Amino acid sequence: MDQSDLELRKDEEYTILEMCDANWWRARDKYGNEGYIPSNYVVEAEKGNILVYVHSWYCKNTNRSQAETLLKTENKDGGFLVRDSSKAGKYTVSLFSKGGGETGGSCRHYNICTTSQGQFYLAEKHNFSTIPELINYHQHNAAGMVSRLKYIVSNRVRPPSIAGLGYGVWEIDPLYLTFIKELGTGQFGVVKYGKWQGKHDVAIKMIKEGSMSEDDFIEEAKIMMKLCHQNLVQLYGVCTKQRPIYIVTEFLSNGCLLTYLKEGLKQHPTNVQLLEMCKDVSEGMAYLESQQYIHRDLAARNCLVDGNGTVKVTDFGLSRYVLDDEYTSSAGSKFPVRWSPPEVLLYCKFSSKSDIWAYGVLMWEVYTLGRLPYERLNNTEIVDQVSRGLRLYRPQLANEKVYSIMSSCWLEVSEICCVMGFNRGCTQTLVMTETLQTMTMIFTMMTTSLFCLQKAEERPTFQELASNVQDLLYELQ
Repeated sequence: MDQSDLELRKDEEYTILEMCDANWWRARDKYGNEGYIPSNYVVEAEKGNILVYVHSWYCKNTNRSQAETLLKTENKDGGFLVRDSSKAGKYTVSLFSKGGGETGGSCRHYNICTTSQGQFYLAEKHNFSTIPELINYHQHNAAGMVSRLKYIVSNRVRPPSIAGLGYGVWEIDPLYLTFIKELGTGQFGVVKYGKWQGKHDVAIKMIKEGSMSEDDFIEEAKIMMKLCHQNLVQLYGVCTKQRPIYIVTEFLSNGCLLTYLKEGLKQHPTNVQLLEMCKDVSEGMAYLESQQYIHRDLAARNCLVDGNGTVKVTDFGLSRYVLDDEYTSSAGSKFPVRWSPPEVLLYCKFSSKSDIWAYGVLMWEVYTLGRLPYERLNNTEIVDQVSRGLRLYRPQLANEKVYSIMSSCWLEVSEICCVMGFNRGCTQTLVMTETLQTMTMIFTMMTTSLFCLQKAEERPTFQELASNVQDLLYELQ
């Protein structure tokens, strides 16, 4: 803990003196000590949700699959917890029962409903003014459930991620880092698991010299550190005083989502599990969208999975600083063809809408358990056929409602305008392989087709996608 930080103690009240930024506030404790605290570790005492937050049965940021894992691991008849529902502002009671004749027991999920008068209930004839009152009643009465709520099951061992390792701290002294083991090699260089100050788990990316535009990235890192969301891999800081540069991030023990889909699932995933993965990504991307941040390389390989099964988006914005990989953002660099929409394939037009397209492809990766998109086509054929209307097929594990959400991501933008010579440098370096053949094909398409395409439909926003996925999950509760 830095000297300017204030130590936090569970269930104590603090006075907020200054909201310095979205992630760090200056506060005073009851003893008069002052310092900085992470804003996501406290909740406003005057607000009604404090009535839920302070109880050990409330498990924040826990989805249905994670709740079932907790309850089955505890293996107690009547074990329960209260979690956020997939629909914002709603809560769900998850209950484990050994009754009903099912071998090993089963989990049931009860949405906490609200009357028109604002009262809460699980069984219609038993209404309460607050959720704690409702839980207290059902701890003594089953009242329509498979069991009364007998044992509290909690997940309060894992604190949330914080934005950086202290207020205003973004440059990390490499002497405080301990390297433990290599996790793999990414597009920027070697990634290692380690510790900061001997106790905090971190992932350390050692940036290969010549792989990144370093000066531009260092400035951008200061902005990226302020991005903080439960479904984004948190950037803690950078080591820029030596070479190679280190990027220090939150460590997620289950690794890359793509590998997790192929090898990490212990049993065949349920529809709920797959949809929860998509929900996690959509909510992380909705936050980035709200911050006017474009990812540019959203794919299963650029998401990580924590030990609890939560999926988090990583490497957002980094593709702009890559000097030699498969990305194209302007004249001279390159992009991932299989995750790119027509406006990127043809005109290198990046926007939040191109991220939406990539999200649809990521959903397809999830529901095929990590298959390669357009696996039988090469890059040249993808550019040609996607531009002419080819779309990925419906995966066997995806029902029509899920595929409808995917397909909505693959609508062409409402208007793509182009004039002769537009972004010519971009078309010259558009694809990693088959370069000459692809360039010739694109040039032909640009000169023989209409230069202004009109479409009545529009891709949704990430906020709309997240809402659609939440609604679909709510139906499965």
